[in-house]
Amino acid sequence: MQQSIHPDYHPVVFRDRAANFAFLTRSTATSGRTIEWEDGNTYPVVDVETSSASHPFYTGQARVLDTAGRVEQFRRRYGSKAKGA
Repeated sequence: MQQSIHPDYHPVVFRDRAANFAFLTRSTATSGRTIEWEDGNTYPVVDVETSSASHPFYTGQARVLDTAGRVEQFRRRYGSKAKGA
């Protein structure tokens, strides 16, 4: 691995303010703001709009599309006959 070409990889706290959720991980992201973490150390904090705590797919609040109804609507509109047969 070549030296001096890779970005700084350091601990960073990502915080989802909407869900009041934060997690500590390693990243190349930087921030001018800091936060004191549960272990007593201070880390840079990056605010995110969506995390696993607020995303509908992970929280189970995702909308289920009515695909069967759409298929029936397509068949009513265009018929079920194949072209070129």
